[in-house]
Amino acid sequence: MERTVNTHYKAIITKYHGPTNSRGSRISADDSDGNRVYVSYRHNLNSDENHCAAARALADKMNWKGNLAGGGIKNGVAFVFVS
Repeated sequence: MERTVNTHYKAIITKYHGPTNSRGSRISADDSDGNRVYVSYRHNLNSDENHCAAARALADKMNWKGNLAGGGIKNGVAFVFVS
């Protein structure tokens, strides 16, 4: 069986950033093409939900439609999503 690769998906990488003296914890979402958003960490959500929210924020900013599928890497510090 031959497998095909769909190359029109866009990858989003999210990463946790801990608090500093001037700002609270946040999650960045980046598509490696210079498009990035930062979302404040919402303590009423768990880690997975915060990463999903950041990925969705970037997808919405870029007007990308459809569902996101993703999973964690680096022990929950970073996630990768595709749309």
